Amino acid sequence: MLRKELLERISVDPNVCFGKPCISGTRIWVSLIVDNLADGVSEDEILAAYPSLVREDIRAALAYAAEMTRERVIPVATEASRP
Repeated sequence: MLRKELLERISVDPNVCFGKPCISGTRIWVSLIVDNLADGVSEDEILAAYPSLVREDIRAALAYAAEMTRERVIPVATEASRP
């Protein structure tokens, strides 16, 4: 599946989940999927916890997150700035 097709799986609707990016047709936030992956939750565990998702939805969430990182920068502490 191409990146464009993956991104089409994401919806942003001000009337659904306060306008947060979700997997289309669900109320599952992109950030929820990405947070789970960052915490070490496996794709299989996510799919088991959210049966309405398919593997392409997880890839779509990652593709959307990648696009968002191109648009804005979130400051994080660097090694030099840590006490």
